[in-house]
Amino acid sequence: MLLMETSDWTFQDKPYDLRERLFIFACVITRLVQYLHTCGPVAIKLSPQLLECGTSAAANYEEADDGSSRRDRVAKTKIVLRELKETRLRLRILRQAGILTEAHDPILAESAELVKIVVATIIRKSEM
Repeated sequence: MLLMETSDWTFQDKPYDLRERLFIFACVITRLVQYLHTCGPVAIKLSPQLLECGTSAAANYEEADDGSSRRDRVAKTKIVLRELKETRLRLRILRQAGILTEAHDPILAESAELVKIVVATIIRKSEM
């Protein structure tokens, strides 16, 4: 599993397996929410929303894998995409507001990369 120092928000040795990568991302979001609780009332107020969508993507991907049909798997994977997009938006808001810093940019980059991967996955599953 990917381990990170408390002040290090970089992603190293990203796994090829999307399930594992989403799990790691959920863990990083969980750590980030803990950090946000040290950043004042606005960050504290926004943190539950980030925790919800940032961890939901991994959980929904697990569920999508067990879809009853191709159509069901695609529909559930689209939920993963929506959760990742919401996460990315909330991260961008926190960054633009100055609550997150340049040190947190790897998290934003990972969220954008995961969105692209999930879009490609949806397209691939739709064509099967």
